[in-house]
Amino acid sequence: MADSEQPFSSGFREPGPRNWTSIVAGVAVVAIVVVAVVSVTRAGLHTANPGDPYLDKLQLSNLHMATAQNFAGTSVTYIEGTVTNSGDRKVTDATVQVVFKNAIGEVSQRENSLPLTVALPNTPYLDYGTIDRAPLAPGQSRDFRLTIEYVTPDWDGQVPQVRMVSVK
Repeated sequence: MADSEQPFSSGFREPGPRNWTSIVAGVAVVAIVVVAVVSVTRAGLHTANPGDPYLDKLQLSNLHMATAQNFAGTSVTYIEGTVTNSGDRKVTDATVQVVFKNAIGEVSQRENSLPLTVALPNTPYLDYGTIDRAPLAPGQSRDFRLTIEYVTPDWDGQVPQVRMVSVK
């Protein structure tokens, strides 16, 4: 055998240059996802005010549901009813929580901090808007509508629990 021939290779190869662009892009995507999850989680926490005694002054009644197709061809679920302000202050903002349950009574979907949208008076057609566009005076009742874009297929089909979580 000649000296230039190597019958056995050590298997060690010198590493090539790293592709830092891919690594940095991956880290950036992970960071964006973490920030988005934290933002969404905290957004639901700051609006809830369960200790506000005025929450009991707003009663929701006559709850019923409807579904419709939107322009994209998907189904939208509406929860409709009447909101009554039995307190002594004008209400200019309110949010609700909606809890859907499955066939065995477990929570299958929870929608936190949905804005309460009410029927707007004096429009040529029935329209709903946030309560700040038509504040609810003391003793006043008004129809409301909550729009749910997606309802889990695990839902039992019953009217979900709806409760007030914040009011101004």
